[in-house]
Amino acid sequence: MIINIETATHICSVALSSEQQLIDIRETGQEKSHASLLAVFIDDILKKNNLKPANLDAVSVSKGPGSYTGLRIGVSTAKGIAYGADIPLISVNTLQALSFGAISHPKNPFTISSDKEKVWYCPMIDARRMEVFSAFYNNKNEIKRPVSANIIDKNSFSEILSERPVLFFGTGSEKSKSVLNHPNAFFLDGVLPSASFMIPLSDKAYKEKNFEKSAYFEPFYLKDFIATIPKKRIYR
Repeated sequence: MIINIETATHICSVALSSEQQLIDIRETGQEKSHASLLAVFIDDILKKNNLKPANLDAVSVSKGPGSYTGLRIGVSTAKGIAYGADIPLISVNTLQALSFGAISHPKNPFTISSDKEKVWYCPMIDARRMEVFSAFYNNKNEIKRPVSANIIDKNSFSEILSERPVLFFGTGSEKSKSVLNHPNAFFLDGVLPSASFMIPLSDKAYKEKNFEKSAYFEPFYLKDFIATIPKKRIYR
């Protein structure tokens, strides 16, 4: 029995799973809701299913890349549960979980396509301006190109697109549509981060005993957090 926590973007999502099966889920796309709703969602799911944290076998958290604040809240909560209940902490790559969501999506155009074995999946998480966090996976959700931060322009991923079709999706794909006009660039709308997408990855990690050290684990921010100070108006 694993509680999965996804807070890497504006989505706040919590899912309870057992043996790769979704048992219960709570999620919202409400902006800046992590601090107020994450603990509520976890408590609601546990109470509804007559569980206490100590009854869980592990807690799994989406580790990033993504929003600094969202990741910090999610990881801090997961670490608190793991430490307090003395259960293992599992981390799941946010982009790989998102890729699973696209591969298994009912509107995935490559499910029965002749290019099924050739296509790569590119989850995108929105960053500043035309920047996205992305990676590439094959149809078995195996990593083909590491996670990176990319400024999207008309030449982005041209080498990959010249060799194979690529399906783009996620919170950063919408702003890329008008720029990536290559005939091998395809887009799938409506694929947003969800704790339910973490389930096969957290289950695999649990069975392989691939756990994090709760005291030392940190999110995968990818880029350093940059705090901006508002400019003060000077009146003469």
